[in-house]
Amino acid sequence: MPDLGSLYRDLQSSFKAQPCDLKKCGTLLAQLKVGLISAGLLVPQEEANPKDLQIARDILEIGAFWSIRSKDIPSFDRYFSQLRTFYDDYGTILPPSPREFPIRGLNLIRLLTQNRIADFHTTLESLPLPADSLTSNPYISHPINLERWLMEGSYSKVWNAREEAPAEEYKFFVDSLMGTIRNEIASCEETAYESLPLKDAATLLFFTSQSELLAFAKQRGWQVNLSSGTITFSRKGEEKMEIPKEKLIAANLQYARELEQIV
Repeated sequence: MPDLGSLYRDLQSSFKAQPCDLKKCGTLLAQLKVGLISAGLLVPQEEANPKDLQIARDILEIGAFWSIRSKDIPSFDRYFSQLRTFYDDYGTILPPSPREFPIRGLNLIRLLTQNRIADFHTTLESLPLPADSLTSNPYISHPINLERWLMEGSYSKVWNAREEAPAEEYKFFVDSLMGTIRNEIASCEETAYESLPLKDAATLLFFTSQSELLAFAKQRGWQVNLSSGTITFSRKGEEKMEIPKEKLIAANLQYARELEQIV
């Protein structure tokens, strides 16, 4: 790909820059994907040069990480879908990529954040790793642990997992999981309590600053009293359901008569 060589080198340097130049990377990725399509490498053919395939895979991998850093999940989905061809169909032709399992692990956490538990387990079973070595790979064991803790309701372990993330991009999805968890905890608090001290509410919701708690309370429509240091939860009026007793009795009697006739 001689015509794409300079763009590729520019992408590498922009991606590795501290801080990463996300805007420039996005522009270069768009140009490179057009070039890959023209060269027949975005959907590679059997006669493609392995060296070109390796470069194409590298470009798409950078695109996958760029998507997470840009908080663009649909873009990550597209890049991962394109990378699966390189990982699954050309895995025996191309040299192993050090980015493969970090990206596969990110995809697993993405499935967790979307509550796609069945897809999570199906994807986990299809990984090109022996079952007994899944937990020894830090990029795969991290989402495995997250899924187990979510099922157990061990939310404090999910919170602590952010600091144990094997790559910086993993923290984005852990934060997304914590957003879902906070809303579930908030719904329980609204049912169980009329009010709570600000400090206790922050602890239960895993907030480390009062400003974060106040922003969340505003979003939920809670009443905050800073002078007394309490949060009062908004309660929806209990819906009263009227049971149609006479209709139920009449239906049961009719059902009994029909049974007698059958006998």
